[in-house]
Amino acid sequence: MLRVCQDPNNLPFSNRALQGFENKIAALLAADLGWQIDYTWYPQRMGFIRNTLRAKNPDSDSFKCDLVTGVASGFDMGATTRPYYRSTYAMAYVKGKGLDGVHTLEDLLTLSPAQRAKLRLGVFGRSPVTDWLLENGLIDKMVSYQTQSGDAERYPGEMVEKDLANGVIDVAFIWGPIAGYFARQATAVPILAIPLKPHPGIQFEFDIAMAVRFGEAAYKQRIDEAIDRNRPKINAILAEYGVPLLAQPDRAAAR
Repeated sequence: MLRVCQDPNNLPFSNRALQGFENKIAALLAADLGWQIDYTWYPQRMGFIRNTLRAKNPDSDSFKCDLVTGVASGFDMGATTRPYYRSTYAMAYVKGKGLDGVHTLEDLLTLSPAQRAKLRLGVFGRSPVTDWLLENGLIDKMVSYQTQSGDAERYPGEMVEKDLANGVIDVAFIWGPIAGYFARQATAVPILAIPLKPHPGIQFEFDIAMAVRFGEAAYKQRIDEAIDRNRPKINAILAEYGVPLLAQPDRAAAR
């Protein structure tokens, strides 16, 4: 049994209707391993690992689930698998609103003083983009968003799907898979999502892996091997969802 710990309301990653790309990737791995799949749902906020990967079923020594999808490599609350994709932060804006010439962060700095003065830049509080805004004197244009809302009905993609589309902000700076997905889904207005290029001293790119409990080396190895066997299919799922994919470092060379 592949027992997966996932968020019930966090597209494009996962939801109860199994519409997210992490739902599909988990199902792909289960099929490859010949296992049935079972889900434990909990909002991916404070307490997520405590209530999923480390939580035991009542009156039992068995854990609720065994595999967390979508964590950064080096995640310190579990043993991480080999990465299954690498992506970057992105910026998104509505086309035809005066920003069509903006294709990089540096292009924002070439806008006229009058344009820059009116900017409303949506950013999650602990995003690396805040460092760039500070570095370039734009922090006062930041509209701050909470990384972890206490409301289970809220999800990060609302920044793009709702606030950007409705003109509450002019630019959304957000994790690339979220930007790419909601830009593709937008029907009321045309949204452009642009992956951020590397910037000296600021990390926008991250490897994404899965996590299992510490000490479960044999289980982790089976997941690693399933990921490696299915990389082309995983990449196809990610591309279907508009995830900006970056080349991963050569794992064989690293080993």
